[in-house]
Amino acid sequence: MDNCLFCKILANQVPSSTVYKDDLCTAFLDIRPINTGHVLVIPNEHASFLSGLPPDTGAQMFRVALRLGQALRSGVVPCDGVNLFLADGEAAGQEVFHVHLHVFPRFAGDSFRISFGASRLTLTKEDLDATADRLRAAL
Repeated sequence: MDNCLFCKILANQVPSSTVYKDDLCTAFLDIRPINTGHVLVIPNEHASFLSGLPPDTGAQMFRVALRLGQALRSGVVPCDGVNLFLADGEAAGQEVFHVHLHVFPRFAGDSFRISFGASRLTLTKEDLDATADRLRAAL
């Protein structure tokens, strides 16, 4: 994709600090990190959304994220925990439309917060079962 920042990084048209690369995915440091050590894992082939991501590539991205989480927790950066985050679509907060998985270290007192707040729903078991039925049918 001509205008995709991550495709340009993969083509070495934009510099990056690469941490990992294999046949399916690449991981590099985020230039606007939540904390030091914040890594993005991306597929080497462009996919704007999860619906276009081959399952084997998605699985490899998560395998790499697991390894990165272990590396972060090894003490190379301040890290008491790890967040994985993937936004799929604008409504979910996706800003670069090339699938990417954030892997970032967390520690007590860092300034980042994930808040579910009052926006969480209260549903009955029947509501949950009906949604589960629809999801199973869609699979």
